[in-house]
Amino acid sequence: MELNRLKVVLVEKKRTGKWLAEKLGKNEATVSRWCTNESQPSLETLFAIAKALNVEVRGLIAETKNMK
Repeated sequence: MELNRLKVVLVEKKRTGKWLAEKLGKNEATVSRWCTNESQPSLETLFAIAKALNVEVRGLIAETKNMK
């Protein structure tokens, strides 16, 4: 099963793709493509996403034991 960590973290944080798009100054469709694995954010953007969601970058890449 292919799992998208960004989509999961958004749900865990009770945030939407629209909220994240506004926070990052990105198009909502771009965030949607990240959440459906159609495309991936740049490394720089990944760090900005982690900061906006108050999570570690590695938590957006793969679930870790320390996240729960």
